[in-house]
Amino acid sequence: MADLLLSSHGNLVGGVDTLIIVVTLASWFKAYLQVLASFALFLGRLSFQIERSYQQDEIVSNLNSSTRRRANILSGKVRTIIILSFFLSFFALIGESSAQGSARNIYIVPVSGTVDPGMAAFIKRSIETPLSDPDSLLVFEVDSFGGRVDSALQIVDTILSAPEGKTVAYVKEKAISAGALIALASSSIVMRNSTTIGDCAPITYSSEGPKLLGEKFQSPLRAKFRALAKRNGYPQTLAESMVTAEMEVFAVKLDGKTLYMDSQAYEDLSQAEKDRIISKKTIVDQGELLTMDDAEALELGFSSMSVDSLDEMLQRMEIENYTMIRIEESWSETLVRYIGGIAPFLLLIGLAALYMEVSAPGFGIPGIVGITSLALVFLSQYLVGLADYTEFLLLILGILLLGFELLVIPGFGIAGIAGLIFIAAGAILAFQDFVIPDPSLPWQGEILTENIVYVLGAFFMAIIMAVFFMRYIMPKLSVAVDGPYLDTTLKNSHADSTEAESARVGQTGVTMTLLRPSGKVKIKDNIIDGITQGEFIEKGVPVKISEIKGNRIIVSRITEDE
Repeated sequence: MADLLLSSHGNLVGGVDTLIIVVTLASWFKAYLQVLASFALFLGRLSFQIERSYQQDEIVSNLNSSTRRRANILSGKVRTIIILSFFLSFFALIGESSAQGSARNIYIVPVSGTVDPGMAAFIKRSIETPLSDPDSLLVFEVDSFGGRVDSALQIVDTILSAPEGKTVAYVKEKAISAGALIALASSSIVMRNSTTIGDCAPITYSSEGPKLLGEKFQSPLRAKFRALAKRNGYPQTLAESMVTAEMEVFAVKLDGKTLYMDSQAYEDLSQAEKDRIISKKTIVDQGELLTMDDAEALELGFSSMSVDSLDEMLQRMEIENYTMIRIEESWSETLVRYIGGIAPFLLLIGLAALYMEVSAPGFGIPGIVGITSLALVFLSQYLVGLADYTEFLLLILGILLLGFELLVIPGFGIAGIAGLIFIAAGAILAFQDFVIPDPSLPWQGEILTENIVYVLGAFFMAIIMAVFFMRYIMPKLSVAVDGPYLDTTLKNSHADSTEAESARVGQTGVTMTLLRPSGKVKIKDNIIDGITQGEFIEKGVPVKISEIKGNRIIVSRITEDE
């Protein structure tokens, strides 16, 4: 599917490459024509000289044989030198025109907005073409406040798959939280003037607002920041201080070098080392997270330069002959990211619509709406790499079990409960890329908890929504259908019974059949339909008429006292 999503941008890149090849071939052909013209002029002059030499045949005929032989040898050497010079000149011109015609491809990949699974899938697709171009440069244009940690780590792994030195993070506006993590994964960072980077503490949202997660979450993130800083040559201690607010970092000048160390590392210095310290400056106070503007990032060794534009960055990198290719999201990727944002709401609508469909006979609009909503949810998660065939099978199996329970088996039992469990499990797994949380990645446990709350809440709200819709909304949506109608109604109709007219309360008789609770009763010589108050009476038992309600003759057993 990623190949399908790449097709539109792949065509653009392929078109640019084709244009470059055509221009190069045209330059070669032009140079070749120039060489042919020069060689033709040379042949013309040579033939003229030969013609003149033929006119002087009298002089030539007087030459002795040894002189003619030396002349022939010299003439052959001259021809060899001329042909060799022609080929060397031709290939030199081809090499020169090739060097002038080729341009280095600069691929611009935007990293903007919320970091989510959709962005991770887009960036993974975007770097496939640049990685196949050995001389290309990947520029990640970062403008993000952050987002999901798991998606940011996927993007980091994607960037690290590129050869070292081939990636540049260009901070266009801001690289905050997960955006800073993505920027640090690149081989170098370039910041536009007046931009910011940093503040990567993991947070969660509760009823009281944003809440900073504890050491259990910060420790693996610090390790990741430390590894990226070590790989790309950024200050490791300063990188860690973007994650943990409890760190206090100093810039210490020791033996002519500037070292960045936290308070614990400073305390561990020996007294002799402390005596050699020239100066000590606090860079990050305790209780603060490292956040830098472009000038500070340049001074502290994170940014390699501050520029006003991409063109200025490439100029200062001494890249003059280049072709800039911007890779944008396709309409399908934008749609998938949008659907991913409203997936919990679509899940709610889908479950409510299916509940309404199975509660009514036939198949109609609620069934179509429910299937379409759930299909959009699972398809969007599949395209961003979260859902797989397992989730689809769980969903389909759950719907089949639920339908079998409601339509085939009376009541609601094991099959129905199993169907609901399968649907819930498929929905939960569709919102995450793991089955069981990894203890070394504590945010996976948070994601699993959030998904369980989303899905169970969607089930509960779906039932309430469906009942409310069927009770109050659907009756108002019904419309009268034009005739024809029957004029006769059953308004004044009633049933007449001659048996009820002849029977009287107190009359006695005997049951002709088993009453359970209705059956045949013989009163005098008439056999009538009788019914008890719920009591079962065997055949041949004496009974009496205890009450008459309309056409119903109610009988009861005659006791021994009577």
